[in-house]
Amino acid sequence: MAIVLSVSGSPSSTSRTARLLRDLDDRLRDQGHEVTSLEVRTLPADALLGAQFGHPEIVAATKLFEQADGVVIGTPVYKAAYSGLLKSLLDLLPQYALTGKTVLPLATGGSLAHVLAIDYALRPVLSSMGAAHIVPGWFTLDKDISVGHDGELTVAPGSAEALAEVTDRFSAALGARTALLAAAE
Repeated sequence: MAIVLSVSGSPSSTSRTARLLRDLDDRLRDQGHEVTSLEVRTLPADALLGAQFGHPEIVAATKLFEQADGVVIGTPVYKAAYSGLLKSLLDLLPQYALTGKTVLPLATGGSLAHVLAIDYALRPVLSSMGAAHIVPGWFTLDKDISVGHDGELTVAPGSAEALAEVTDRFSAALGARTALLAAAE
C-alpha cells in the first residue's frame, strides 16, 4: 500500500509518546503499509541545534520524508505546544517537505488544557509545509498510557478506541490517495 514515516518528537528514551506510536505503527503494518520509524531524539543534537542541513543524518531524515506517502507526527505537549525537539527537525526540512503527503498529528500530555495544541500549534506548521491532507489527530492523556515491566503498552479503553479510529482514518486516506495517484498514471 503506502509508505509511512512515523516520527516521534519526544526527547525521552522512555517516552509514552514513542511507545504509543510504535503500537500504531504495528496497526498500520497490519493494514499493509510499509512503516519506518524515526525517533528525533536519536539525531545528533549539534546538527539539530546548529541547523546543519548537510549533516548526513539530517540528510537521511529528510530523505525519509521525501520517500513517504504519509507521515504520522507524534509529540508530547510542553507549555501548550509541540516539543522543541520536533520543532528543531521541522525547521531543518525543506519548506514544502510535506507536499502531497497525508499527515496524522498525535499528541500526549498531562492535562486536557493542552488538547488544542494539535489544532493551534502543530496543524498550522504541517499545513505550511504543504501537507495535502491532515487527518483529524488525537490527544491522549499521559494517565491513559502505561507501560508494564514487560514492556507491554496499555492504553485506556476510550483512548485506545479513539486512536484506532484516527489511525484507520489515516490508513483509509492513504489508500484513497495511493489509488488516485495510481489511476492518474
